[in-house]
Amino acid sequence: MHIDELRDYCMAKKAVTEEFPFDESTLVFKVMGKMFCLTGLDRWERGEPAINLKCDPETAIALREEYDGTVIGGYHSNKKHWNTIFTDKAMEAIELKKWIDHSYELVVAKLTRAQKEDLKNL
Repeated sequence: MHIDELRDYCMAKKAVTEEFPFDESTLVFKVMGKMFCLTGLDRWERGEPAINLKCDPETAIALREEYDGTVIGGYHSNKKHWNTIFTDKAMEAIELKKWIDHSYELVVAKLTRAQKEDLKNL
């Protein structure tokens, strides 16, 4: 997956915004103001693309075991709830999209009732 594909896929989701809250190279995708995906643009420029995605704790561990070296505990993130995926490794785009969907859905599930109602009405 190329950075443009990642951006297009994330931005196609309902109520998603893109921001640079940390620095000019860390692109963050949020749903209703909550992060579900982030990536360092500098890594893509160096040919070492990676993205951080939210993940339920049990699945996070299973993915790290199954994709050893490709999926690790979230870099600069809570490793219990976030994974870093090195997308330059042998990685099917379909699999990556599934994990992006999982991250988005986890964040949506934790929104307040009012936020969920706002999201539904968009």
